[in-house]
Amino acid sequence: MLRLIATSMKTLGPSAMFYLAAAVSDFYVPWESMAVHKIQSASGPLDMRLAQVPKMLSVLRNQWAPSAFCVSFKLETDTEILLEKAGNALKRYKMHAVVANELSTRKEVVILVTNSEKVSVYRENDHSDVESPLIKLLIEKHTSYIAVIKE
Repeated sequence: MLRLIATSMKTLGPSAMFYLAAAVSDFYVPWESMAVHKIQSASGPLDMRLAQVPKMLSVLRNQWAPSAFCVSFKLETDTEILLEKAGNALKRYKMHAVVANELSTRKEVVILVTNSEKVSVYRENDHSDVESPLIKLLIEKHTSYIAVIKE
């Protein structure tokens, strides 16, 4: 589905923005491993082998929509490794920005990581969410990106 959307938007060039908010999961159960019928609890302990979901960000950036503005997310439970992993994702997948969020504080604050800066984005009050100020900042970054590309 991402390929279909990205290739459809390719003609928009730098005006397109991909806001890839979250991976549903890093792992999945392949169809060929799925049980046909209900797994019986009387059968004893359950062993499950999960397959890793393919990473599609590089393909998106390099082939499907190479000039689009791309934002991905990095969620971690360990604040010690969060910014390092966000920076690695920025470089590895050639993202324009990575939203770094720590599981326990993700509704209050996130950090927007770009090649030039790390900006903490806070929700505006106890009754708002962090997404509104984040979107405003991303619109600014995208607008700047378009201006630079068109020069």
